[in-house]
Amino acid sequence: MVAQTAATKHAKTADRSNDDFRVRFARLADNPDQLPPAGRLHALFDLAWERTMTWSPELATHVGYPAGDHGAWSDMSLTAIDDRRAQSGDPLPVLDAIDPESLSAGDRLNQELFRKEVEDAVDGARFPDHLMAVDQMNGLQLSATRMLAMMPTRNEPDYENILSRLSGLPLLIDQTVALLEQGLADGWTQPRATLREVPDQIASLIVDDPMSSPLLHSFKTFPDGVSLADRERLRADAIDVYSSQVAPALRRLHDYIVDTYTPGAREPIAATALPDGEAWYDYSVRLRTTTDLSPREIHEIGLREVQRIRDAMEEVMTDSGFEGDFAAFARFLRTDRRFFYERAEDLLAGYRDITKRADAELPRLFKILPRLPYGVIAVPDYADGSQPAAYYLPGSLEVGRPGYFYANTFALDERPKWEMEALALHEAVPGHHLQIAITQELEALPEFRRHGGFTAYIEGWGLYSESLGAEMGFYRDPYSQFGRLSFEMWRAIRLVVDTGMHALGWSRQQAIDFFEQSSGHTGHDVKVEVDRYIVWPGQALAYKIGELRIKELRAEAERTLDSSFDVRAFHDVVLGEGSLPLDILDRRVHAWIDSQQQATRRPG
Repeated sequence: MVAQTAATKHAKTADRSNDDFRVRFARLADNPDQLPPAGRLHALFDLAWERTMTWSPELATHVGYPAGDHGAWSDMSLTAIDDRRAQSGDPLPVLDAIDPESLSAGDRLNQELFRKEVEDAVDGARFPDHLMAVDQMNGLQLSATRMLAMMPTRNEPDYENILSRLSGLPLLIDQTVALLEQGLADGWTQPRATLREVPDQIASLIVDDPMSSPLLHSFKTFPDGVSLADRERLRADAIDVYSSQVAPALRRLHDYIVDTYTPGAREPIAATALPDGEAWYDYSVRLRTTTDLSPREIHEIGLREVQRIRDAMEEVMTDSGFEGDFAAFARFLRTDRRFFYERAEDLLAGYRDITKRADAELPRLFKILPRLPYGVIAVPDYADGSQPAAYYLPGSLEVGRPGYFYANTFALDERPKWEMEALALHEAVPGHHLQIAITQELEALPEFRRHGGFTAYIEGWGLYSESLGAEMGFYRDPYSQFGRLSFEMWRAIRLVVDTGMHALGWSRQQAIDFFEQSSGHTGHDVKVEVDRYIVWPGQALAYKIGELRIKELRAEAERTLDSSFDVRAFHDVVLGEGSLPLDILDRRVHAWIDSQQQATRRPG
């Protein structure tokens, strides 16, 4: 009853705010207050960000938005989602009314990026991918737990917000089931093969002892500022809400997934098997890569990269002195116990040692470094069996939360030491943590740029960062060199496998076989990776496409500037405007190269 009452209140508030946003966007377009162009543009950014924070209270909590409703969930009803999608183009009349030539260079770029973001949203609104609300990589069985775990726990009001969100989970679950029902009716479901882990993910949240549930983790300990009486009350309320409302709702979701959704889900794995699926995949490819490359063109790039990297791997194998073929070498690296930790805590300690050494090397390659720290922790055990080897979640200076590099300690016999350097450099520094934290700390940027981004840039930077390891003193033995190439191979394989499955008719087993034959990897991780590409069409293409462009730009800068090339300056140019589409990054780097050439020609 608590959740229903809170949700009804939230829905009424959202209806009023949506009407208000429509009026305020229209007013900005008409500009009765005679705001100057730059003032009107930034008023638009502020209004759009306020709307984003209202529509997504979870994001408001994540970024530390002061006025956010930190006890609410996004309204995921079909009506609310359709309403939000219908309003996605509301900022366009304001943008159209502002002449770019009347703006500074910085604001012209802001306007260009904001327009791209809005137009992408308008283009994507035709595809009901929100109906595929649950899979092994996404869904409230994962996102709700992460959200509750990252919420601030500084004082009693913070705990009231967590309790409010806990109380709102049953309605969110019911809304999710309604989305899945509509997806079944409309033919928009995830493939059945990717849903096998979902029931166990949900079941891991349903426990006899409420205090052992990951959802109640925050109520185990309290800061000194929360009185003993409030601690007892808050903990008791959390236990009551979990037992009487949340656990029964999770059981309903579990049973629905097992008895109804999975049996009714589609058999084909290709995005093109969905209604309008070919257009959706083409859109996803453009969105993720920020290029006009076709799936076939990307597939061919992938095949070339797979061959190039395989040749380099063979060379490393020969240099190591190993006697045998590639398959035997891969088997040796995957089975010899010297390459594996026996305990999860030792794996985590190994990653912490690598990242500490990487920290010390950063000033040689970067002038600008972020203030926000990061930590290395394990992937939560309720999800580790279906998650990749590692991932990064951004922090926030505003709410005092560090970034976190999550390392998967599940199946330690599939986590070799020789892959750890490349993985740590990608997820922590100089990869995702460095790039994302720097962007968040670029205070001159509008909020939508500080907390948004383009996948090809972000993941391209992460993969490019792996290659910086050689300049940082890593990859000193042939096994870690092989590890770096192995991860680069994974990203090249993605170009082939993603396009193969979603555009060229490949089966899931064909994708797994190609992965294993090309990389030397076998087993659990390969299946997890392939299933990830199935449920995130196009996302996996961003890594290699972005990395190749960054490497091309660096090579061009080195060739053009020769002895005057400064790698620290190059990196600061790449990172200094935050996340960019690849064509705009190209434009920015070329402008820098031109300015450097002019500076060297200048007399005196």
